[in-house]
Amino acid sequence: LTAFDDPARNALMDIVEQKYDKTSIIIAAQIPVKNWHETIGEGTIADAILDRMVHSSHRIELTVESMRKNKMKKTQINS
Repeated sequence: LTAFDDPARNALMDIVEQKYDKTSIIIAAQIPVKNWHETIGEGTIADAILDRMVHSSHRIELTVESMRKNKMKKTQINS
């Protein structure tokens, strides 16, 4: 939930570069896609990573409340 530092950004770039057009990558994130660029940081590298990830991607965005929130609501009701 924090911005990438240089080693993390470089590691992600290496992974995406190695897998690009060869195999699948599954990425799960709590951060909305619209915020990925600023979270990755370093504009040019973020552009390169996101260009490769978006090419031929399938995006599934969950729009339901989280199970944690539902569990908290049930706990409050039963209290």
